[in-house]
Amino acid sequence: MCGVVGIVTRAQANQALYDALTALQHRGQDAAGMVTCDGTRVQLRKANGLVRDVFEQRHMQRLVGNLGIGHVRYPTAGTSSSAEAQPMYVNSPYGIALAHNGNLTNAEELERDVFHEDRRHVNTDSDSEILLNVFAHELDQTGAQTPDADDIFAAVQGVHRRCRGAYAVVAMIIGGGIVGFRDCYGIRPLVFGRREADSGTEYIVASESVVLDTLGFELIRDVLPGEAVYIDVDGNLHTKRCGPERAYSPCIFEHVYFARPDSIMDEVSVYKARLRMGETLADRIVDHYSQRDHDIDVVIPVPDTARTAALPLAHRLDVKFREGLVKNPYVGRTFIMPGQSQRRQSVRQKHNAIELEFKDKNVLLVDDSIVRGTTTTQIIQLARDAGARKVYFACAAPPVRYPNVYGIDMPAANEFVAYNRTEEEIGRIIGADWLIYQTIGDLIASAQEGNPSLEAFDCSVFDGHYVTGDIDEAYLDRLSLDRNDASKLLRQTELDGDQIALHNHDL
Repeated sequence: MCGVVGIVTRAQANQALYDALTALQHRGQDAAGMVTCDGTRVQLRKANGLVRDVFEQRHMQRLVGNLGIGHVRYPTAGTSSSAEAQPMYVNSPYGIALAHNGNLTNAEELERDVFHEDRRHVNTDSDSEILLNVFAHELDQTGAQTPDADDIFAAVQGVHRRCRGAYAVVAMIIGGGIVGFRDCYGIRPLVFGRREADSGTEYIVASESVVLDTLGFELIRDVLPGEAVYIDVDGNLHTKRCGPERAYSPCIFEHVYFARPDSIMDEVSVYKARLRMGETLADRIVDHYSQRDHDIDVVIPVPDTARTAALPLAHRLDVKFREGLVKNPYVGRTFIMPGQSQRRQSVRQKHNAIELEFKDKNVLLVDDSIVRGTTTTQIIQLARDAGARKVYFACAAPPVRYPNVYGIDMPAANEFVAYNRTEEEIGRIIGADWLIYQTIGDLIASAQEGNPSLEAFDCSVFDGHYVTGDIDEAYLDRLSLDRNDASKLLRQTELDGDQIALHNHDL
């Protein structure tokens, strides 16, 4: 999962890009990058680390120009190579930089085609570099000396024709402008907006609407599935549906976990969707107890994402809501860390219990989702160590049983705690007195109520249905081999060795 932004301003774009990437930091803490253009030259800065660490004053001073794009990244391959930080750049045609959120499901086939047919070289293992070269080749095929909107849209049509999977893209074309486009199913989010400056209208394209709020832009709407949005260097807006019409299927895991609650996605408030998840989850708990009263003394959310769902849940159950767990905000998301031992250590560093909220109480812990179960198991143990009499656990999402192929680096299927297990078995493994999950029907209804015109969502991590229709067992087997802990640790070890060797060579 990554965050992207593209801006065309009437002044310098660097500070706006920095602020936008800071607002998107939750979508990736592994690397950050920014590229700007002053008309004829591009300036690029990217590196591993948080936005505040990657961009120092000396970098900002040379990132000049009134248009640019930015990216925050976490590694979908389980490594942290700075070579795969984005945006990525090619000098032909025109000079193009690109940032991408998602995953191409036919990346291997495309890489062969890019080399053998397009005569282009891919230098990293990133599918974003493949996508950049496909877009560059398709734009080159237009033969335009200076590309106009029709040329840009023709190139995007070519991308949709060749690429499969999920992608939300922003690209900068020297002498042209900024283009944003989205896959034909709308799996990964992308919005655009405008604001009025003294010298004219400015435009932005970004992963989440919270970026627009932060920078004072007015949200125009979501980029539609298969649509391209192009803002030329003169500040003119052009839009066109460039891909075939498919079932609009945004990723529902954005509403469960990834997106900020103050964002609007596909006309659905993330905050309100999570409130509704808490209400329906409370109804399930009431049904669980049937005719007898529950014995829950207090509802405590696992910070931070579950807080929104836990509050209405506590209200509906008529029990106290308390902040019993304190989270260290400087520890990254544990389910994407390479290695079980590293995840266990990080969980203990990440959460601490306030003992007086647990002691001698029957506690209901609420979390947004359970992936490996590492975090959940240790949090339940934290609650018991703090003196809880009983520990119940409610999950605002259904069991995660299938790998994600659309840009979320979830583990191999057999590393999910829910893999081939019943809810009762999962409850015993994580150490809960009882465990209750959201149903997939209630989850969909919670999001769909915000925008009834959305007839489908990508729920593949819960139901195993991949909306692009090109995922088979062979693909999932290859994915499992690539994503299991052993493979990730091997790649990370090799990467660390390469970096040490490079350091020694420099010395």
